[in-house]
Order: sequence, then C-alpha cells, then structure tokens
Amino acid sequence: MKILVPVKRVVDYNVKIRVNADGSGVDLANVQMSMNPFDEISVEAAVRLKEAGKAEEIIVVSIGPAKAEETLRTALAMGADRAILIETDGVVEPLAVAKMLKAVADIEKPGLVIVGKQAIDDDSNQTGQMLAALMGAAQATFASKIELDGDILKVSREVDGGLQSIEVKLPAVVTTDLRLNEPRYASLPNIMKAKKKPLEKKSQSDFNVDLTPRLKVLKTEEPGGRKAGIKVKSVAELVEKLKTEAGVL
Repeated sequence: MKILVPVKRVVDYNVKIRVNADGSGVDLANVQMSMNPFDEISVEAAVRLKEAGKAEEIIVVSIGPAKAEETLRTALAMGADRAILIETDGVVEPLAVAKMLKAVADIEKPGLVIVGKQAIDDDSNQTGQMLAALMGAAQATFASKIELDGDILKVSREVDGGLQSIEVKLPAVVTTDLRLNEPRYASLPNIMKAKKKPLEKKSQSDFNVDLTPRLKVLKTEEPGGRKAGIKVKSVAELVEKLKTEAGVL
C-alpha cells in the first residue's frame, strides 16, 4: 500500500510574525520557514505504519515555491521514500490544493492519505475534507490514534464528550491532531541520505487544475496587546471592578 502525505512550508512556529505595513499580509522576508507542525505528525504517522509493515511506500508532496524542496527533504529524512514538488509562486487556497492532490492521487493510487488537520499560517482546516470529497473516499478527521487492520482503519477522535472511535474502509483520507504522536527528529545522517532519495519536480501546468484565488484578503492586522493586570484588596473590590470597569457582571 502507498501512503500519500501532503506537507506545507510555513513560517516556523517559534517565529514572531510581523504584518506588512500596508496590512496586505504577513511579512515573509528573511523569516525562518519550516514544515507545518501538523504535517510533521502526518509524516511520522506514515513512517510508523511502514515500520509496522502496513505500508510499502510513503510519498510526500508539496505545492509551493522552489524553496519548499527543503521541507520535502526534511520529510524524506524522517523516513519518506520519495517526494513530489509542484512549483507555484502564487497563493494556493485549500480548494485548489485539494484539487491538485486529487490529481496526484489519481496517478499514485494511494491506499491512505494522511493530511495535517490544518496549516498554522491560515488555519483553514479544509483541505483534508475537500480532498476526501473529490476522491470519493472515506474520511476520518482530527485523529488522535490510528490502527490499520487489513483494509480497515480504526481511528480515535477527541470530542467534547470524551473519545470517539470510528472505522473507515480504505482508501481513506485522515487528518491528524496534535496528540497522535511526537514526530521524530531528522538526524544529520538521515538528512544526508535524504539528498539521494528521488524528488520529482512538476509545475502547475502539468495538471489541469485552476489555481486562481477565489478569496480576497481585505486586511491583516496584529492582535492588540494585553493590558497589565491589577491587584485588588478584597473580593468586594474585585466584584465592583468586574461590574463597573470590565462590564462582565
């Protein structure tokens, strides 16, 4: 069985982002970039399934600029077998990503697609669900635990009432949650080995997919700063301030 894992190049989660002066978006100049954390979890999940003898090949794919090759090499160093980079310099929205991944899936015929539940740059949380619909495949979202038994995938999901367990039949699309696993570190020897693994480069013109943006960003702004707290001398004073100043009572 093949496992397909999409990965996205995003601003590193440790970086404090800056907004462009004109409010058009986030300033990406000279900013540290890395793999989307949820996609790291997806790669780790795929590698563990392969190590358990449940899969034969792991294919990672990224849609973005040429520099996304670094992100794919990281995934290869983690244990993926080969990579596909679909180069485009424009903004690619979730629906366009899903359509592009559907085109890749039609070629590769994966039994399982493992997608990060969301990307930390736009928080859209849409691609996995859209891809499942386009593929006509079963889907299991926000997976915190997965077990593969033949062509049946057992998935545990965290819901408000506790844990929900579901079963889906392959082929399927799974979106990963934070608690699914702890991604492994890409060691230097594995990074060197990853340079020899196959990485295929394609352009968006190789696929009959319209990547024209359907959304328009009106304004981007930084969140307001938090006000300093104050100390009160009594419960009565606290209640009074909550009524008169905070207006929450």
